Amino acid sequence: MRGPVYLALATTSLLVIFSPAARAQTLAPSTLHLTGSEPETKYEPSQAITKEPAQVNAKKPAKVITKETVPVITKKPAQVITKDSVRTFAAEPVRPMDQQSTSAPTRPTSHFSFKTPAGKKESAPVITQYYPKRIVYPLAKVDRHIDRKLMQAATIAQERAHAHSRSLCWHYVKEALLASGVIDSRPKSEFAKDAAQDLVSNYGFKKLSVSDPFAAPLGSVLVYGANRTAGHVEIRTRDGFVSDFRSRTPSPRPLLGVYAKL
Repeated sequence: MRGPVYLALATTSLLVIFSPAARAQTLAPSTLHLTGSEPETKYEPSQAITKEPAQVNAKKPAKVITKETVPVITKKPAQVITKDSVRTFAAEPVRPMDQQSTSAPTRPTSHFSFKTPAGKKESAPVITQYYPKRIVYPLAKVDRHIDRKLMQAATIAQERAHAHSRSLCWHYVKEALLASGVIDSRPKSEFAKDAAQDLVSNYGFKKLSVSDPFAAPLGSVLVYGANRTAGHVEIRTRDGFVSDFRSRTPSPRPLLGVYAKL
């Protein structure tokens, strides 16, 4: 009997509770109109901002360095230089570098053209290079058959001679012959080309069978002729010829003869 009684009481209490709420709902207007100076503000539903999950920077796994990946650097043993290797290097000949062979250009030989006294045209090559070897002239030979005072006359003339001619050849030869004692008086001839006749006629000189001035014996007197000049006279020395000047070569004039006192 108690069950139905409790159920009826509970139902009655629920009706009492919900009845004021239902009445209030019936009294409230269906729409609410607000009057005022401010406009009606409508609020739109805000969009929900959702945070996406940040991109995770995935780190690559570190490379494991092993002994196999690291290159092995090996040092070569230093080359030992021994005495034998040094000797072998020193003994080898020096080899020239490869160079292009270039031939030197040949220069044309220049010629000097001239006319002979007969009117014929001739030419001779012009020498522009110096000869490395010295031209050695033969030395005078000593002839024991001639007077030794002539050798002394050659020495005196060489001591008094000059470097260049002064056109006093016969004068200096006279002084040398007189100073050495070969002759006892001064010759009276004036021109050098007349010295041969004066020495043979007045002082006992003789003509030698010599046609080459270099073959003339030491101390002999050489006389040269000329057509329009006074000629030339000189004494043969050991290494040349002397008159009023010293010379290694004889006069270019025509040789009249070689004379000496025996």
